[in-house]
Amino acid sequence: MNLNQFKDQDFLSLETFRKNGIGVKSPVWFAEEDNILYMWTVGESAKIKRIRNNPQVKIAPCKRFGEVTGAWVEARASMDDSTAAVEHVEKLLRKKIGLGFVIFQFIDGIRDRQKGSHRVCLKVSLN
Repeated sequence: MNLNQFKDQDFLSLETFRKNGIGVKSPVWFAEEDNILYMWTVGESAKIKRIRNNPQVKIAPCKRFGEVTGAWVEARASMDDSTAAVEHVEKLLRKKIGLGFVIFQFIDGIRDRQKGSHRVCLKVSLN
């Protein structure tokens, strides 16, 4: 399976799994580079905790609020919280999404500073 169904899509549904095996779906913005899908999320988020426990995930293209528009694909996720990785994914998302991402990044940045959160780069590759 390849990444063709994600071409020209802004969002994907990322399904991560709790320790009891129950899946949790989250719509996220993503960018693709060299057959890796990159996402940007809060390092303290529940999805990051679930990925640390189980890097196996499922992904499918979706609309902004999570309505799936394609087939689910099994994948593997990893997290990188280095400054270089976070800046790289921000650059990819800014290039792909444009002004919408810049506005989201600004608003999210205010909220994150209030909570003391930090961003991480999430990388997803097909199995």
